[in-house]
Amino acid sequence: MVFLIQQTLLFAVPLMIVALAGVCAERSGVINLALEGIMIFGAFIGVLFIRTMQEMNLFDKEQGQILMILALFVAAICGSIFSLLLAFSAINLKADQTIGGTALNMLAPAIVLFLIVMIAQQNTIGMVKGGAASWFMLRPSSFGLPKDYSWGFLIDILINKVYLSTYICIIVFVIVSVILYKTKFGLRLRSCGENPQAADSLGINVFKMRYAGVMLSGFLAGMGGFNYALTTAGCTSNGDVAGYGFLALAVMIFGNWTPINIAAGGLIFGLFKCIASTYATLDINGDGIYMLSEIGISPYVYRMLPYVITLVVLAFTSKSSRVPKAEGIPYDKGQR
Repeated sequence: MVFLIQQTLLFAVPLMIVALAGVCAERSGVINLALEGIMIFGAFIGVLFIRTMQEMNLFDKEQGQILMILALFVAAICGSIFSLLLAFSAINLKADQTIGGTALNMLAPAIVLFLIVMIAQQNTIGMVKGGAASWFMLRPSSFGLPKDYSWGFLIDILINKVYLSTYICIIVFVIVSVILYKTKFGLRLRSCGENPQAADSLGINVFKMRYAGVMLSGFLAGMGGFNYALTTAGCTSNGDVAGYGFLALAVMIFGNWTPINIAAGGLIFGLFKCIASTYATLDINGDGIYMLSEIGISPYVYRMLPYVITLVVLAFTSKSSRVPKAEGIPYDKGQR
């Protein structure tokens, strides 16, 4: 049970924070279909940063948590910068936002794979020494305790063999949710996605707010991309995030563009993604005898689960979703 809960969190948290990234952009009036591409770019930058720091011998294993936090925010900042391509095309050039996002989803893996081959002479780039679990995972030894130390069931779930980046992303998720719905900035941002003409008449700079929404979206998506690469891909990057950006869009629609519902949807989708990835080692009744892989269902069924669930959920929930009224509509200051 501890393993299942911890693994569900590993898969759910990137979905939650990237879905919130989509909310930040779409609440400002810009459709961000480039979440997949920004995640790929953020994952690559984070892994490259760690690799570079290791090559320069600036951090050792005991300083792994500091290195991980720095890499997380470097990836987020670079994701924000990469998202400026979408912002410029959608806001200044008034280009079709769907096509712009799709173009970035194609551009990101191409750039990343090119750079990976240039740097590592192979299709995957990873850490120079050690592994993600040994460098970045919290264990009793991280707190100066014996290796066999146990806190008990609940604390084991929260502390033992988890990544600090998971909790950092949860904290960022809460902070951004509060900013969006409890601050003046958030109100102005959301007004630009509902009625930009009315917002402009009140002195709000719609262009700046939309830029802010897209850049905040890129920041969160870059962070989510590196968190995925760190916790799920063993701190490696290969130009792919297993469709997480598109799953995050489904979580956003399922959550009706609200943080609480997105968190719930992320946990549901994360559970099915966990089952799809760890079915071979999941124990149904907890006694190590009856494994999920032994019930006679093809492994391909488990691997399809997250995507089938996505289709089913969207089929039943998309009609009742309330999208921001000005979403995807370029703002023309001359129109009223």
